[in-house]
Amino acid sequence: MEEFMTIQWFPGHMAKARRRLQDALPLADVVAEIVDARIPESSRNPELDTLLSGKPRLLLLNKSDLADAAKTAKWKTWYAQQGITALPVDCKSGSGLNAVLPTVREMLKEQIESWKQKGMVGRTIRIMVVGIPNIGKSSFINKMAKTGVAKVEDRPGVTRGNQWYTISKGYELLDTPGVLWPKFEDPRVGEHLAFTGAVRDEVLDGEQLAARLAWTLLQQDPEKLKTRYKLAANVKAENGYELLTAIAKRRGMLVSGGDADTERASVMLLDEFRSGKIGRITLELPNG
Repeated sequence: MEEFMTIQWFPGHMAKARRRLQDALPLADVVAEIVDARIPESSRNPELDTLLSGKPRLLLLNKSDLADAAKTAKWKTWYAQQGITALPVDCKSGSGLNAVLPTVREMLKEQIESWKQKGMVGRTIRIMVVGIPNIGKSSFINKMAKTGVAKVEDRPGVTRGNQWYTISKGYELLDTPGVLWPKFEDPRVGEHLAFTGAVRDEVLDGEQLAARLAWTLLQQDPEKLKTRYKLAANVKAENGYELLTAIAKRRGMLVSGGDADTERASVMLLDEFRSGKIGRITLELPNG
């Protein structure tokens, strides 16, 4: 059995981001938590349960276009059983986002009625957007506002401050910096975050990460991996690095002397997984 990678990342600005989130929380009526539909639990900050306690929360299963649809449906049902409303969405294309505001209104139905009774008809509903770095918060805000108001960059940790955006009459969104937590208790969590790009590639060993991804895919979704890289049905590999070597050779990625160029293959494998070229893959299921 292969060893998990040990991945830790808690840059200094994360503590400051957490404080900003706590300071702004009283201003929000509801929290929209964005997670990655491919790794719904690994991409949920466990600290948020404490930080956001008592605040209505909508879970947005982002990048659902890259996730296995049947598994996303299982997650939605499982979250509903936990009393959490979850919506599969894709913040880049806007798919599923038309359900967000009606769902928020339904969640706040009693609160809206209370406002009416106090003469606060049409009071602006304020939605705080939270999630880990590079999860799609800025893309979500831009789609909801139908304009490029939030800075979007495919690089973790771009949003550094709290900013309010009016997205339509009667609704405001508060963008918050992405917050990771101090320690990944389960090594799978760190790996899954690294596979999807939530942890900056510069702080990782790319070949080791790609080897671990290849091995994980071989265990969890072997047919998609074999089909994409034309691997033998009974591909023989003792570990992820041997598998990565086989992928490099199948793609004709060789260095002088005919050895596999595993460095090039690593970049390609991570890119093709993240962009969905290997297929729609979900790495986690409810209850393991």
